[in-house]
Formats: sequence, C-alpha cells, structure tokens
Amino acid sequence: MNISAIENVQMALAGVWAHRFRSLLTILGIVIGITTVVTVASLLTGLREGVVVFFEELGPDNIFLYKTSGDPSQDGPLKERKRRPMKPEYAEIIKRWCGSVEDVALELLIPPVVEGKPITARVPGYETDTINVAGMSPNMAEIAPRDLDFGRYFSAEEDQRGAHVAVIGNNVAGSLFPDGNAVNRTIMMDGAEYTIIGVYAKAKGGFFGENGQDNAIAIPLRTAQSRYPQVDRVMITAKAKPGKRQEAYDEVEGAMRRVRKLATDAKNDFSISTPDQIIQQFDRITGLIGLVAIAISALGLLVGGIGVMNIMLVSVTERTREIGVRKAVGARRRDIIGQFLVEAMTLTGVGGVLGIVIAVMLTLLVGLLVPSLPSRVPSWALITGFTVSVAVGVFFGVWPAVKAAQLDPVEALRYE
Repeated sequence: MNISAIENVQMALAGVWAHRFRSLLTILGIVIGITTVVTVASLLTGLREGVVVFFEELGPDNIFLYKTSGDPSQDGPLKERKRRPMKPEYAEIIKRWCGSVEDVALELLIPPVVEGKPITARVPGYETDTINVAGMSPNMAEIAPRDLDFGRYFSAEEDQRGAHVAVIGNNVAGSLFPDGNAVNRTIMMDGAEYTIIGVYAKAKGGFFGENGQDNAIAIPLRTAQSRYPQVDRVMITAKAKPGKRQEAYDEVEGAMRRVRKLATDAKNDFSISTPDQIIQQFDRITGLIGLVAIAISALGLLVGGIGVMNIMLVSVTERTREIGVRKAVGARRRDIIGQFLVEAMTLTGVGGVLGIVIAVMLTLLVGLLVPSLPSRVPSWALITGFTVSVAVGVFFGVWPAVKAAQLDPVEALRYE
C-alpha cells in the first residue's frame, strides 16, 4: 500500500489538529525560538539600513579626522580624552601634502554646556535645549551636501566677517517656529542673536531612527571661533577625489602622523575613519547581538525539538495497533518512516509559522509604538526561520519514525 506525500501531510495535520492543546505545548519552544530570531533580525536590519543611509548622507568619499574615536559630539573613551586636539591649520597642510584629496572642510563642535552654562536657543514664547551647535566652514555644503527645505547655506563672505547667521535642523525649526516661517527670523542662542537663513530638510537615516542633524544649528566657522575661543573640538572632513579614497586615506593618515611628529612604531593619537569603516564597526556590534539572539533561539529550538521527539514517541506507542494494521495491508517501512517524519515536520513547521507571525506582529507593533525606531522584516529571516523549524522536525523525528517502522506487525496487531 503506497501513501502519497500529500496524504501523509493530510494525516499529519489531522493528527496535530486532533491534539491541538498538546501540540501547542509541544511546539512552544519552537515558537519562542523562531519569534526571537526573526524579531531581532528585523530590528537589526532596519537599524543597519538607517545607519547606512546616515553615512551615505555624510559623503561616501569623505574621510573624518578627530582626536577621539566614536561620536565626536561626545567626550569619547576616557583613555583618549587627553589626546592633542586637531588644529584648524591641519586643513591647509592636508590640501598641500595630499594629492588625492579634493577639498577639506572644518567643523568646530560646540559642547552642550560651555563653562557650566547649557546652551539653549529661544524665540519669544519658545525655547529648546535639544540642539547640536557647530561652526562650519562654508565649503561644507559642497563636501557633505544636505537638502534645504527653505533658504540657503551661508557664504564664504559671511564666514569671513563672522556674520551671526545660522542654518537650523528640521526639529529645531519645528520647536522654535511652529508656524513654519523660520527664514529671516532671529533666535537668541547663548546670549547672541542669529538670523536664520536656511532650514535643513528632514535628515535621512540615523541611529535608532534618530538623526542628530535634525537638531543641528550650523553657524559660520569664524563666528563660532570668535564666540567660543576656549573650545578646541575641531573635526576635519577631507573629501577624496573620485575613485581615490583609499589613496587619500593613506595620504591623510601619513600627513597627520608627520605633522603630529609620531614615531614610526607609535600608534595614531587621533581617529581617522570613513563611512565604510564606521558601518563595519556597527556590523560587528550588531553581529554580537545577533549571536546572543541565535543562542537564545537555539535553546528554544532544542527544548522544542526534545518536546517533539517525546510527543512523537508517545504517538508511536498510542498508534502501535494502527501501525500493525498498515503493515498487514502492505505498508512498507519507508511509508511508516515517511508518515511519522512528515508529522514531526508538520508539527515544527506549524510552530515556525506561528513564530514568524508573532515576530511580524511584534515588529509592526514596535514600528507603531516607536516610529523613530526603523524596523523591517527581511525575507531571508522568514525563509530561514521556517526552514530551521522544519529541519528541527526532521532531526528530532528520525528516531520515533525509525522506531515505528521497526515494529513487528504481528506483535503490533496484538497490542492493546
């Protein structure tokens, strides 16, 4: 008696449905494991896409120089804080010494608290301290271009005379000017008045859905230097010529080592990075998170797999007489093995589908509750999750299936 694969699946589904509650408890570990790995994969995929877009906006050919590693707006690692700061004159040195560099821009990062006083921006009726203030050279608009919703960027002439003008981020504009009319109006910031000449468009990408550029206030570099002579947080951005970023990177690193008089065997006392390198660092961090998620999922799958093996062994015992009848009417060993393997695969496959559905719902819920946190369910996570769940059924269903196939038909028929 031959049984088709479709009939095997139908019988397996009927068996699962006949013992719904028992089956659900059996596959609970599978559901938890698949839910964990798919949810984490979805969140990490969305985060990575946001980071990639963020650094593409900063310029894929750009090379960043700062005294510490990590986020320049923060203090950096403790052991790096005593490093010598970058100096504005380094920009001209890089231009002269590095033939693969097209242009160099400077940025003076103003800390949120200067001399014990927090920096705020205000207009009549509104005030915000959620701002990132930076003085920028006028060529920053060409080296790391950003879209503007309104107005323009400041000119070289305005920078030269230290004009009190500013280009503000989208969030700052929304906080200070809810009516939407920000250009040509003034704000008070740290005791000085600035005229708004431009409003940046909503920034793309970011970390955890947030992009600090939306909270930025950019003022001319010379204005920032005259207002905050005590601040030395200088960041240099060098733009490589097309197709020569690696050459430019090596040249800039060499120039900085020479000008800072580092010994041949000494480590860099400055941070030099490119968007690709920063993305790779992010990938290493998310890779560790992914490994933890896989470990948790593996534990759930192991528990679920053991549960499946146990329930299948119980099923073999319960259906001993049925197996004997099937063998008596001509069922082959491979038919019996196939039936129980398909039943185990169906059991874990249902668990995988439930886990995927729950993971998708969780991901959508996170997106609704935290719109700033990007999340997307990648197709590879869905396919992998279902495939792994079915594979668990095959692995843990082999022994019960073989045990069922080895039953003696005569003894099985006598079983009560």
